[in-house]
Formats: sequence, structure tokens, C-alpha cells
Amino acid sequence: MPSSILFICTGNIFRSMTAEYALKAALGRNPRYVVASAGTEALPQAIAPELRERLLRRGIDPSTHHQRKLTAELLAAADLPVVMGLNHREYVKQHFGRDLILFNQVCSGREEALLDTWEAVPDFERNAQARRDYIAWVVDYLCSAMPEFIANMGQYMERRG
Repeated sequence: MPSSILFICTGNIFRSMTAEYALKAALGRNPRYVVASAGTEALPQAIAPELRERLLRRGIDPSTHHQRKLTAELLAAADLPVVMGLNHREYVKQHFGRDLILFNQVCSGREEALLDTWEAVPDFERNAQARRDYIAWVVDYLCSAMPEFIANMGQYMERRG
């Protein structure tokens, strides 16, 4: 049975979605893994055009992505559920009673959140260039971090049955 990895953020249209597609690209068509993502809120919203553009430049096509809200079933099915931020960790702890690991902990052992745009660029609504730059940085960071993620993920997998 394949191992499943679930990335979790807020809206499931930026960090967790990018991590899902970046890991799928890094793994290729490896039947040993199922990779997915979900959001703690996942309110209906479109993928930001600058995010879509950056992903396409990296050879990642997010056009088939559909937002999903995190559920107990999704969480229970994941061998490695990974949160992007501290707020996601707290949400999962409060709603599902689970302690989850951060993306940066898997990659490099750092207890460090990967911030959402509004957290990293407080004036993101007025500062389009800073917003674009941050989105590009996150996409590039997640894509470049996948070799470390892959190298380390086995030690964090939950062993089932």
C-alpha cells in the first residue's frame, strides 16, 4: 500500500497546494506515494494569478487543483500529515487532538512556520511587488526544499497496521 503525505495550510490555494504539486513533481510517477493537500478553512477562492504564473514557470500546472477542507477522514488516512504554519498545528490539535510536524521541521529540523502572504507582507493588498516577490520566494523555496523533505520524510511517517 502506498504511503500518503498530506500538506495542510489555511486556504489550500497557496502553501499546501504548492507543496503538494512540488512534491509530486519531485517524486515523478512514484507509485509508493500518494500526495495531497487540504486547508483548515478552504473558503472558495481562486489561485492568485502570480502564483499560477510562478508554478507554470517551474513546470507545475495547478489547473486541476480543487480546494479541500481538512476533515478527520483526510487526517486519519495520512501517514505523514504536515502543517505549514504554527496556526495550522494549533488548529489540528484543537479540532482533532493531533500534534503535527511543520514542513520546515521535516526538511531541516527547524521549528519555523512558512508564513502566509498576509503574515509576511502586511501591506500585501497595496504592495503588489512585495506580494509577487513573496509568492515567488515561497514557490521557489518549496520546490528547492523537496529533496530534503524526501530524504527526511521516512523518519516521520506513521507506521500503520
